[in-house]
Amino acid sequence: MSTLQRSLAWLLSLLLTLTPVMTVQAAMIGTDTLLESAQTHNSLQQILGREVAQQQLLALGVDPEWVAKRTENLSESELARINQGIEQLNAGGDVLGVLLVVLIVFVITDVIGATDIFPFIHPIN
Repeated sequence: MSTLQRSLAWLLSLLLTLTPVMTVQAAMIGTDTLLESAQTHNSLQQILGREVAQQQLLALGVDPEWVAKRTENLSESELARINQGIEQLNAGGDVLGVLLVVLIVFVITDVIGATDIFPFIHPIN
């Protein structure tokens, strides 16, 4: 071995021993967390399953099955944001449901990168 190679080997060995060891922490996921996530998914699917919502999606040129598949892949933070919007709406109005569906469609199209309406949503590309 040449002197340069030997020096480089010693330097790399020293750096590897001095590198802090990263620890991994795992935690149990509570049943409440899983149930909340499932309830949020189910409530969103129920809203999108309404006839008025599906008619509005078709009027906008969006396939309701495609939207259902895309909503299954939303992250927890996106679902929480949508759920917060649902909770703030007044109950009993089909017009509000349609507006919510339009908002969801815009969020989904922002996530896939087809539009750039909301600056806080970053496309998955």
